Amino acid sequence: MSTLSEQEALAFIMVTMAAADTTLSERELARIGNTVDTLPIFDGFTRDQLVETANRCSEILNEPSGLDQILGMVKANLPERLYDTAYAVAVEIASADLHAEQEELRFLQILRDELELDNLVSAAIERSARARFRLP
Repeated sequence: MSTLSEQEALAFIMVTMAAADTTLSERELARIGNTVDTLPIFDGFTRDQLVETANRCSEILNEPSGLDQILGMVKANLPERLYDTAYAVAVEIASADLHAEQEELRFLQILRDELELDNLVSAAIERSARARFRLP
């Protein structure tokens, strides 16, 4: 299993979330870039690194049991203190299209379970996203 930096692990989560419904929308790609540009956890992580990481993640996702590999790599390389951050960036990408497909909701559930996130923490992150992305 490969070693990932914290930033790469979070990027893997975002790319996997965007690919969950098999369609990488322009909004999702833009949101991933914006997230990398604005969140402090990504300080020093360049767009070139993002592209390289996204390509690597996509290659793994196309392998048999790719999702399991991704989740294993993320859990092995991401410190527990960043599990809620991983969930938050996943929710951020799921919210990019202003609605979540069944596959995206399923990935969020798998991620919650894999990271053993507290239900209240998950609900708060999801509620925050609904409040931020509510339509007029």
